[in-house]
Amino acid sequence: MMQKIMELLNKQKLVDSLLHNQAMPHRDRVETLVHTQHLAELRTRLERLSATEIGEALSALPLEDAKQLWHQVADDRQDDILWELADDRREALVGPREPHDGKGQMNAFELVNGRLCQVTITCRQDLAALHPIWIDLRGASKGQRHSIGQYYGLDLPDPDEATDLEVSARFYVEENDEVHLHSNFLLDREGESRSVPVAFILHHDILFTVRNEELPVFRLQRLRARNQPGYVSDAKDVLLDLYGADIEYSADALEDIYTALGRVGHHVLSKAMTDAEASALLAEIAEQEDLNGRIRRNILDTQRMVSFLMRGRFISSDQVDDAKEILRDIESLNSHTAFLFEKINFLLDATIGFININQNQRLSVLTTLTVVFMPINMLAGMGGMSEFSMMTQGIPWPLAYGAFTVGMGLIGWLTFLALRSVERRRARGFLVERVKQTEGLVRTGARER
Repeated sequence: MMQKIMELLNKQKLVDSLLHNQAMPHRDRVETLVHTQHLAELRTRLERLSATEIGEALSALPLEDAKQLWHQVADDRQDDILWELADDRREALVGPREPHDGKGQMNAFELVNGRLCQVTITCRQDLAALHPIWIDLRGASKGQRHSIGQYYGLDLPDPDEATDLEVSARFYVEENDEVHLHSNFLLDREGESRSVPVAFILHHDILFTVRNEELPVFRLQRLRARNQPGYVSDAKDVLLDLYGADIEYSADALEDIYTALGRVGHHVLSKAMTDAEASALLAEIAEQEDLNGRIRRNILDTQRMVSFLMRGRFISSDQVDDAKEILRDIESLNSHTAFLFEKINFLLDATIGFININQNQRLSVLTTLTVVFMPINMLAGMGGMSEFSMMTQGIPWPLAYGAFTVGMGLIGWLTFLALRSVERRRARGFLVERVKQTEGLVRTGARER
């Protein structure tokens, strides 16, 4: 796409030069028409590009071409594109103008009389008068992250890319003493449950949080810090409280799982079910199992992060006590998630058992029909015999039919004996195996004593 833009600009320069040097009637009108066509094609190309791609093009082009390209950018996209430009190129294009963000997705928090005071960041100039302990970026573009990070001298990552790292690489310390933590936070909504990645950076007593979605945990933290004086005193308090709020949110989600599984259990254990009802219950059980597994994974992730902060001595002694309280809460939640996994497996087995019972009932009906109509089948088989056939030719029919009946009974009896012998061998082998296992356990216990 960059090559296409370069070709259009060069083509416009070439055509303008040819028309300018060529004597022809109505030359000005022709130049205006050709120039308008080229600009319309250029604007069409720009509409297909993202703000990042246009920013890269403006940075790579010569200044004169970049200015020409900038004039074709739609007004409603200019602020998004300015975030993607370096300071020198932005000043060359628009002078002292700063990019603004009218969506309110970037917020700074200052401590005022022990409370968190929220200030919306619309441009970098807003940061000059602030002394924040927490800067929260939600849905910020690459250029916005770069611009804010450049102001404070650090690199703010994309949270979706940061949490793709291996678990052991999600928390580390940079050479300039930046502490990086990358965690997944639970987002549990009606009919939807997923993990949202969040990147944390501690730098010069400021906590930077980068995420792409709104989370209830962050709303709760802002509400508490605004309404309760002294709730937080520095950036590390904010970080620990966010992790603590995530544990509370996970506990609420576990309560919802208990309620949902209670409804499923009441339905499973109170009456018989159709296959359609069993299928719906299996889907509900699978959904709750997925949510329970996600909660367990997230709280274990939080446990590793809090332990990292404690081991690295990044927090004060008072904050260590808060961290230990978080770890105790995590241990209690781990036991709950383990119990829920057992309950889910029980309900899953019970539901599948009902499906098997329904299948056995259908097989029982088929077996009953087979037994009912078996005499008719026997009579039909015997009636289909002919005393004039090859096998019975010359044998009186009473003797032929009698021999057929005796032979059929004998074959059935031999089949029954063979099946019973196989079953007895299986039972004997199973009993021997259990005896060997019991003897092994007894020997092991004796050695331990």
